[in-house]
Amino acid sequence: MNSRLDSVLRDSVTGLQANALTPLYALPAAVRRRLAGAPIQIDGNVLDPDLQLLLRVDNLLPRTTKTDAATARAHFRSLCKLIPGTPAELQRVTDLTVRGADGQLGARLYIPREAGRGLLVFFHGGGWVVGDLNTHDGLCRAIAADAGIRVLSVDYRLAPEALAPTAAEDAIAAFTWAVEHADDLGVDPALVAVGGDSAGGNLAAVVAQQTVRRGLPHPALQVLLYPAVDLVARRPSRDLFSEGFILSENDIIWYRDHYTPDPTIRPDPIVSPIRADDLTGLPPTYLTTAGFDPLRDEGLEYAKALRAAGNPITHIPHPTLCHGYANLLTVPGKIRQAHAHLTNHLRNALY
Repeated sequence: MNSRLDSVLRDSVTGLQANALTPLYALPAAVRRRLAGAPIQIDGNVLDPDLQLLLRVDNLLPRTTKTDAATARAHFRSLCKLIPGTPAELQRVTDLTVRGADGQLGARLYIPREAGRGLLVFFHGGGWVVGDLNTHDGLCRAIAADAGIRVLSVDYRLAPEALAPTAAEDAIAAFTWAVEHADDLGVDPALVAVGGDSAGGNLAAVVAQQTVRRGLPHPALQVLLYPAVDLVARRPSRDLFSEGFILSENDIIWYRDHYTPDPTIRPDPIVSPIRADDLTGLPPTYLTTAGFDPLRDEGLEYAKALRAAGNPITHIPHPTLCHGYANLLTVPGKIRQAHAHLTNHLRNALY
């Protein structure tokens, strides 16, 4: 029976190029649970069954070994086409350019139908190597629509063409540009936040630290979704979830080596923000961790360090989810609940 189910699942996804998961999640919940298989429990947490179904589908797809950046980017873009669902309706979406550390960067501004005066400057995940404005378009649209704030997604330069700390310096420059051009963007300069997922969460954390330390305009809020904050040390979650939960141990090493081929830069806070000597005086933080994420433990440790340094922090653990959940809004249940918690927080802080 398992082989027959695998065949059905594989055919249902590979036969469609976009939004292939939408009909899968239209099935009754009882059917989805059966397709997902026996519950997965690790370290006291039970994986969300709807997410487990997605992971089962993902494991049935052809494996693509990361060999070069161009191939990895194409593969990531293809995977992202499977999951966006119906795009949120907005008042306007505009492509523009913003200032980077060395020239202009592409960016995209999302304006909801009813917008407050806040702005989230957003940096996409993808290990500083893959990802772009389009891979995170659905997420940015959903944040703008549901939080009632503008979102500015920034296409920072990627490795290995641009090595660390280029992406970090681009992020700092782009955020500073957004504050300086707040009137043009239709927002209050005191309500400009910074955020990102995974590697983008790393960049957001760096922006929050560096703008304070350099005396630049600093964020009203930093939003760190399952962030990568340490490129040096390993923690137990790296071993617990090394394979089968979207982000693998091999992925982490491949991304790290492309972004920081020179290991001497990895302890620098501009690459590993958890290693900053001084974490005081930072903006309020909204930080999430996922129970089935190899980066879980460094996120937990950073949340604890921020709190110990006296910073206001809202840490939301999602014990049933895995790395990358924010982009999986097609999946019902816990992922949508996590999204609602995020956007409610943003609305309360920035609207």
